[in-house]
Amino acid sequence: MKSKSQSQSDEAEGPDGGWGWVLVVAMFVSSSLVFGLMRSLGIFFVEFVQYFEESAQAISWISSTGLAAQQFFSPLAAALCNAYNPRVVVMTGGFLAGLGLTLASQSTCLVHLYLTMGVISGFGWGMVFTPMVATVMANFTRRRALALGLGFSSIGLSSFAFNPLFQLLVETYAWRGALLILGALSLNIVPCGALIRPQRRSKAPSCASMLRRIASYLELSLLTERPYLTYTLGVTLFNVGYFVPYFHLVAHSRQVGFSEYQAAFVMSAAGASDILGRVVSGWFSDLGHFRVVHLLTLWTGLAGVFIMLLPVSSMSGSYAALMVISLLYGFCSGALTSVVFAVVPMIVGVERTMGALGLLQLIESGAGLLGTPLSGKCALKLWLLSWFLTWVRSNPRGSAEPPPKKHECLEFEEKKKKLFFTKEGFSDCTYETGGVRYLQQG
Repeated sequence: MKSKSQSQSDEAEGPDGGWGWVLVVAMFVSSSLVFGLMRSLGIFFVEFVQYFEESAQAISWISSTGLAAQQFFSPLAAALCNAYNPRVVVMTGGFLAGLGLTLASQSTCLVHLYLTMGVISGFGWGMVFTPMVATVMANFTRRRALALGLGFSSIGLSSFAFNPLFQLLVETYAWRGALLILGALSLNIVPCGALIRPQRRSKAPSCASMLRRIASYLELSLLTERPYLTYTLGVTLFNVGYFVPYFHLVAHSRQVGFSEYQAAFVMSAAGASDILGRVVSGWFSDLGHFRVVHLLTLWTGLAGVFIMLLPVSSMSGSYAALMVISLLYGFCSGALTSVVFAVVPMIVGVERTMGALGLLQLIESGAGLLGTPLSGKCALKLWLLSWFLTWVRSNPRGSAEPPPKKHECLEFEEKKKKLFFTKEGFSDCTYETGGVRYLQQG
């Protein structure tokens, strides 16, 4: 009798293992091909600025549209999973993610990239991420944060590996060939979705009943619950700046004078520390010494501090300083993601987790859409501040030589051109005269 009641209690809590660990592996791979890939798209940022001759703010809309689409369509994916089969939903999302990147390789203008990399791939990412996270959480109770930490650790690992890999692909096959390869790589999400055990469903319903069923699983009643709304607002606010370093830091590192591979390695280093942060945070939170919400507050605050220190560290021109801050930011950003989703079942219950995650992603999609372009708009101001401090440091008596005239820009050696965040009215080259870097105004 005792063993029977104990097994019933364990079953009520969740299996905490078994096939759940297989799903953790599937989540590990699919997360690397969603957010790991999304974090490494900064390599293409520089190529798009050069090829399309557009400003950083315009190029930023590509990545922000993809992020916003991923979050915006998450409630639909969650409702489809609750109403029908998460296996089919994830597999379809993997196909759409690969299709969008494949079509993006044939783009001739920015609008094409907005629709392909942004909307189509973003829609696919949304149909993959939330169902995989909810499926893993449904298979764990006591070790839920650790399971999520291990599954999410692939994001840091792929960030470490993808940045130099993407740089190599761009140099070898140009950006079109590189995107075509990424599209094929993204199709590996399909077999990850196939690892989700199919659920037994009744016979196929009519179209009207299908729509009613999907609507019933959207969990819109959560929008009337204060604890859930408060938590969602907090997550939305930090989501404004969470992805900014991953989209802009590579181009910013090249702008301040570091080489292409040095810039790529900055993000790779942040990805490596991200892995450690996710695993350590998941393990430590499962020990139960502190409340998960308090740990989330700690990691979020530290991540915000290191985001502010990233541009400051590059002003000195020290690669080591930029690397240290990137490592610290990577650790904290990884640590907070292991617990940010683990809090949701504590607020709404395990049975409503799928719908709650979908709504959370939908609400924070606005922050993901606006965060990166707004930071791109501020990039020129940060560059001018960095340039001014460089000028003051290297010319304490104001003995700088005057900047060259416009016709000298055309004669300037190609190898000394430095790309930076462009803006209407400014050219895309800088000049180094007497140790000072100048911005030529058009």
